[in-house]
Amino acid sequence: MENPSKIIEDDIEYSLGDFDGNRVLYDFDKILIYLNAKGKLLFGDQFRIYDEDKDIIHKLCYYFIKDQKNCQKHDIDPRKGILLSGPVGCGKTTLMTLVRYIIPTQRPYEIIPCRNIVFSFNHLGFKTVEDYGNTKSFCFDDLGIEPMGRFYGKDLNVMGEVLLSRYELFIQSKQRIKTHATTNLDADELEQYYGHRVRSRMRKLFNIIDFDESAGDKRK
Repeated sequence: MENPSKIIEDDIEYSLGDFDGNRVLYDFDKILIYLNAKGKLLFGDQFRIYDEDKDIIHKLCYYFIKDQKNCQKHDIDPRKGILLSGPVGCGKTTLMTLVRYIIPTQRPYEIIPCRNIVFSFNHLGFKTVEDYGNTKSFCFDDLGIEPMGRFYGKDLNVMGEVLLSRYELFIQSKQRIKTHATTNLDADELEQYYGHRVRSRMRKLFNIIDFDESAGDKRK
């Protein structure tokens, strides 16, 4: 059996912990070293892990490595997806891109900007909603700031319909097919944009992990 605690990037081997032959005993400091290296490969040499983000990264790692004890401690349900919320530029998309790589044996979710889904709807209509209600795992980026969709003169809250479809898929698959998302909005703003029905489904779809409101814009 291959050692799942070892990952090779650019001919350099990184360890995420120790493998006892059955399971990986993860070491968070080693995970951070790997994520920092992977971040530089993906985003450039200016990338770095910020100390103030380590609590968020801890929670994301607990979720993705299925650390039941720490998930329970932080009120994270491994059966749900992740809704990562925080101010503009705080690093939500970057982290959701990165943490996919710490479990290389899992099929990664695809990250799709919500505005792209709306643009697709404007050209293709309801086929777009069907396409994103399929059995793949997605992370919908920048949820809640996308425009309304319009197809042949009919307006539609496209992501609201997609989320309802994802919820039905989540239930039908007995919680195996997950949905993730990032957003700049808080719970009240999401409900105002999508309505009570969608917001109710979102509670069942997502664990909410929040950046602090004071988190700075790392793109400046």
